[in-house]
Amino acid sequence: MFYLYAALIGALSGITSGLFGVGGGIVMVPTMMFLLKLDVKTAIGTSLAVIIPTALMGTYKHHHLGHVNWRVALALMPTAIVCGFLGAWLTRHIPSADLKRLFGGLLVLVGLRLICFK
Repeated sequence: MFYLYAALIGALSGITSGLFGVGGGIVMVPTMMFLLKLDVKTAIGTSLAVIIPTALMGTYKHHHLGHVNWRVALALMPTAIVCGFLGAWLTRHIPSADLKRLFGGLLVLVGLRLICFK
């Protein structure tokens, strides 16, 4: 059952990653916690490892479709890389239960923003 769940999570996150630019955190983390019974911190780390090849494939296809603004991407990369390291470091200092609540709150806020505003 583990491999079936893993395959389903991978398929769903791959599709949502290519379609919406999300998949790692929004899809993989909650489903790995629910279906695979992973701790939130382990789910986050695992999601980041999986999203690397997923992001590369999605970027490759979107580049060929003309959907990548490389100027913006290159401008975002330096701080995104540094702050990605910082965010991972912060997980050491935030209890799993609090991290889970923060993540859930972020998802709710993003969802409300997408639904309620243009």
